Amino acid sequence: MKYGLIGFKGRMGKEIMHVFDNNELVLKMDDDFYEETAIPEVIVDFSLPDVTDRVIELAREKNAGLVIGTTGLDDHKISELKKLSEEVPVVQSFNFSQGINILKMILRDYSKFLKDWDCEIIEIHHNQKKDSPSGTALLLRNEIKKEEIVSHSLRMGGIPGDHTVLFANEGEMLEFKHRAISRKVFALGALKAAEFLLEKKKGFFSFEEVIKWTH
Repeated sequence: MKYGLIGFKGRMGKEIMHVFDNNELVLKMDDDFYEETAIPEVIVDFSLPDVTDRVIELAREKNAGLVIGTTGLDDHKISELKKLSEEVPVVQSFNFSQGINILKMILRDYSKFLKDWDCEIIEIHHNQKKDSPSGTALLLRNEIKKEEIVSHSLRMGGIPGDHTVLFANEGEMLEFKHRAISRKVFALGALKAAEFLLEKKKGFFSFEEVIKWTH
Protein backbone atom coordinates (compact mmCIF):
# COMPACT_ATOMS: atom_id res chain seq x y z
CA MET A 1 0.00 0.00 0.00
CA LYS A 2 1.21 3.48 -0.88
CA TYR A 3 0.30 5.89 1.91
CA GLY A 4 0.71 9.50 2.93
CA LEU A 5 1.29 10.64 6.50
CA ILE A 6 0.39 14.00 8.00
CA GLY A 7 2.40 14.96 11.09
CA PHE A 8 5.12 12.38 10.49
CA LYS A 9 7.55 14.10 12.89
CA GLY A 10 5.27 13.74 15.92
CA ARG A 11 4.99 10.88 18.40
CA MET A 12 1.97 9.35 16.70
CA GLY A 13 3.53 9.89 13.29
CA LYS A 14 6.62 7.92 14.28
CA GLU A 15 4.46 5.14 15.73
CA ILE A 16 2.43 4.97 12.53
CA MET A 17 5.57 4.76 10.38
CA HIS A 18 6.80 1.87 12.54
CA VAL A 19 3.53 -0.07 12.30
CA PHE A 20 3.14 0.68 8.54
CA ASP A 21 6.74 -0.49 7.94
CA ASN A 22 5.79 -3.07 5.28
CA ASN A 23 4.00 -0.39 3.24
CA GLU A 24 5.42 2.45 1.14
CA LEU A 25 5.43 5.98 2.56
CA VAL A 26 5.12 8.19 -0.53
CA LEU A 27 3.85 11.48 0.94
CA LYS A 28 5.05 13.23 4.11
CA MET A 29 3.75 16.50 5.54
CA ASP A 30 4.55 18.28 8.79
CA ASP A 31 4.68 22.02 9.62
CA ASP A 32 6.47 23.62 6.65
CA PHE A 33 7.72 20.31 5.23
CA TYR A 34 6.14 18.52 2.27
CA GLU A 35 7.55 15.65 0.23
CA GLU A 36 5.82 13.45 -2.33
CA THR A 37 7.44 10.65 -4.34
CA ALA A 38 4.26 9.00 -5.67
CA ILE A 39 0.49 9.30 -5.42
CA PRO A 40 -0.82 7.73 -2.18
CA GLU A 41 -3.74 5.33 -2.10
CA VAL A 42 -4.51 6.33 1.49
CA ILE A 43 -3.61 9.37 3.61
CA VAL A 44 -3.33 9.02 7.40
CA ASP A 45 -3.80 12.08 9.62
CA PHE A 46 -3.51 12.13 13.43
CA SER A 47 -2.32 15.73 13.64
CA LEU A 48 -4.20 18.95 14.52
CA PRO A 49 -7.53 20.51 13.47
CA ASP A 50 -5.64 23.51 12.04
CA VAL A 51 -4.49 21.44 9.06
CA THR A 52 -7.66 19.42 8.47
CA ASP A 53 -8.88 21.65 5.63
CA ARG A 54 -5.53 21.21 3.85
CA VAL A 55 -5.68 17.45 4.40
CA ILE A 56 -9.18 17.31 2.90
CA GLU A 57 -7.93 19.21 -0.15
CA LEU A 58 -4.99 16.84 -0.45
CA ALA A 59 -7.15 13.70 -0.26
CA ARG A 60 -9.48 15.14 -2.90
CA GLU A 61 -6.57 16.19 -5.14
CA LYS A 62 -4.85 12.77 -4.92
CA ASN A 63 -8.15 10.82 -5.00
CA ALA A 64 -6.88 9.03 -1.89
CA GLY A 65 -8.81 7.47 0.96
CA LEU A 66 -8.45 9.25 4.30
CA VAL A 67 -7.93 7.79 7.78
CA ILE A 68 -8.33 10.66 10.25
CA GLY A 69 -7.90 10.36 14.00
CA THR A 70 -7.50 14.07 14.76
CA THR A 71 -9.33 15.10 17.93
CA GLY A 72 -10.97 18.45 18.60
CA LEU A 73 -12.72 18.61 15.20
CA ASP A 74 -15.77 20.88 15.20
CA ASP A 75 -19.09 20.20 13.43
CA HIS A 76 -18.00 22.18 10.37
CA LYS A 77 -14.90 20.04 9.82
CA ILE A 78 -16.90 16.83 10.32
CA SER A 79 -19.35 18.14 7.72
CA GLU A 80 -16.48 18.82 5.30
CA LEU A 81 -15.16 15.29 5.85
CA LYS A 82 -18.61 13.91 5.00
CA LYS A 83 -18.62 15.97 1.80
CA LEU A 84 -15.20 14.54 0.95
CA SER A 85 -16.57 11.02 1.51
CA GLU A 86 -18.91 11.53 -1.46
CA GLU A 87 -15.76 11.37 -3.61
CA VAL A 88 -13.29 9.17 -1.68
CA PRO A 89 -13.63 6.79 1.29
CA VAL A 90 -13.06 8.25 4.76
CA VAL A 91 -12.66 6.57 8.16
CA GLN A 92 -13.06 9.11 10.97
CA SER A 93 -12.83 8.37 14.67
CA PHE A 94 -11.62 10.14 17.79
CA ASN A 95 -10.12 6.84 18.94
CA PHE A 96 -8.65 4.01 16.87
CA SER A 97 -8.26 1.44 19.65
CA GLN A 98 -10.33 -1.72 19.32
CA GLY A 99 -11.02 -1.78 23.06
CA ILE A 100 -12.57 1.70 23.19
CA ASN A 101 -14.82 0.96 20.24
CA ILE A 102 -15.95 -2.33 21.78
CA LEU A 103 -16.65 -0.42 25.01
CA LYS A 104 -18.68 2.06 22.96
CA MET A 105 -20.83 -0.82 21.65
CA ILE A 106 -21.28 -2.20 25.17
CA LEU A 107 -22.45 1.19 26.48
CA ARG A 108 -24.84 1.58 23.57
CA ASP A 109 -26.46 -1.79 24.28
CA TYR A 110 -26.52 -1.77 28.08
CA SER A 111 -26.61 1.82 29.37
CA LYS A 112 -30.40 1.80 28.90
CA PHE A 113 -30.57 -0.43 31.98
CA LEU A 114 -28.67 2.22 33.94
CA LYS A 115 -30.71 5.29 33.05
CA ASP A 116 -31.70 5.84 36.71
CA TRP A 117 -28.08 5.61 37.93
CA ASP A 118 -25.70 8.55 38.28
CA CYS A 119 -22.98 8.60 35.63
CA GLU A 120 -19.67 10.44 35.28
CA ILE A 121 -16.60 10.01 33.05
CA ILE A 122 -12.95 10.41 34.04
CA GLU A 123 -10.31 10.70 31.31
CA ILE A 124 -6.55 11.06 31.73
CA HIS A 125 -4.07 11.96 28.97
CA HIS A 126 -0.51 13.21 28.56
CA ASN A 127 0.24 16.81 29.47
CA GLN A 128 0.66 17.87 25.82
CA LYS A 129 -2.92 17.08 24.84
CA LYS A 130 -4.76 20.29 23.97
CA ASP A 131 -8.46 19.36 23.77
CA SER A 132 -10.55 18.78 26.88
CA PRO A 133 -12.65 16.74 27.35
CA SER A 134 -11.05 14.24 25.01
CA GLY A 135 -12.76 13.20 21.80
CA THR A 136 -12.98 9.69 23.25
CA ALA A 137 -14.86 10.95 26.33
CA LEU A 138 -17.33 12.64 23.99
CA LEU A 139 -17.57 9.46 21.92
CA LEU A 140 -18.44 7.40 25.00
CA ARG A 141 -20.82 10.03 26.38
CA ASN A 142 -22.81 10.00 23.14
CA GLU A 143 -23.52 6.28 23.58
CA ILE A 144 -25.01 6.67 27.07
CA LYS A 145 -28.71 7.42 27.14
CA LYS A 146 -28.57 10.26 29.64
CA GLU A 147 -28.91 14.01 29.09
CA GLU A 148 -26.28 15.34 31.50
CA ILE A 149 -23.01 13.52 32.11
CA VAL A 150 -20.11 15.26 33.83
CA SER A 151 -16.62 14.64 32.41
CA HIS A 152 -13.40 15.10 34.41
CA SER A 153 -10.19 15.69 32.45
CA LEU A 154 -6.66 15.20 33.82
CA ARG A 155 -3.48 16.04 31.87
CA MET A 156 -0.50 14.28 33.41
CA GLY A 157 2.90 12.95 32.32
CA GLY A 158 2.97 10.82 29.20
CA ILE A 159 -0.25 8.80 29.64
CA PRO A 160 -1.53 7.75 26.16
CA GLY A 161 -5.17 7.48 27.25
CA ASP A 162 -7.15 6.30 30.26
CA HIS A 163 -10.97 6.38 30.30
CA THR A 164 -13.35 5.34 33.07
CA VAL A 165 -17.15 5.42 32.92
CA LEU A 166 -18.74 5.21 36.37
CA PHE A 167 -22.36 4.37 37.17
CA ALA A 168 -23.67 4.44 40.75
CA ASN A 169 -26.94 4.20 42.66
CA GLU A 170 -27.61 4.25 46.39
CA GLY A 171 -26.08 0.83 47.03
CA GLU A 172 -23.63 -0.11 44.28
CA MET A 173 -21.21 1.11 41.63
CA LEU A 174 -20.46 -0.21 38.16
CA GLU A 175 -17.20 0.77 36.46
CA PHE A 176 -16.18 0.44 32.82
CA LYS A 177 -12.50 1.16 32.25
CA HIS A 178 -10.14 1.21 29.29
CA ARG A 179 -6.42 1.91 29.45
CA ALA A 180 -4.15 2.39 26.44
CA ILE A 181 -0.75 1.00 27.40
CA SER A 182 1.00 2.34 24.31
CA ARG A 183 0.27 4.66 21.36
CA LYS A 184 0.97 1.63 19.19
CA VAL A 185 -2.63 0.51 19.67
CA PHE A 186 -3.86 3.59 17.76
CA ALA A 187 -1.33 3.04 14.96
CA LEU A 188 -2.44 -0.59 14.60
CA GLY A 189 -6.03 0.63 14.36
CA ALA A 190 -5.02 3.13 11.68
CA LEU A 191 -3.41 0.32 9.67
CA LYS A 192 -6.60 -1.76 9.83
CA ALA A 193 -8.61 1.29 8.74
CA ALA A 194 -6.23 1.96 5.82
CA GLU A 195 -6.53 -1.67 4.65
CA PHE A 196 -10.32 -1.39 4.97
CA LEU A 197 -10.35 1.72 2.73
CA LEU A 198 -8.48 -0.07 -0.06
CA GLU A 199 -11.69 -2.04 -0.68
CA LYS A 200 -13.93 1.07 -0.77
CA LYS A 201 -14.52 3.65 -3.49
CA LYS A 202 -16.29 6.24 -1.32
CA GLY A 203 -18.30 6.59 1.89
CA PHE A 204 -17.99 7.86 5.46
CA PHE A 205 -17.09 5.11 7.94
CA SER A 206 -16.47 4.77 11.68
CA PHE A 207 -13.74 2.64 13.20
CA GLU A 208 -16.48 0.44 14.63
CA GLU A 209 -17.31 -0.55 11.04
CA VAL A 210 -13.65 -1.41 10.49
CA ILE A 211 -13.70 -3.71 13.55
CA LYS A 212 -16.82 -5.48 12.29
CA TRP A 213 -15.17 -5.87 8.86
CA THR A 214 -12.12 -7.57 10.39
CA HIS A 215 -14.40 -10.04 12.22
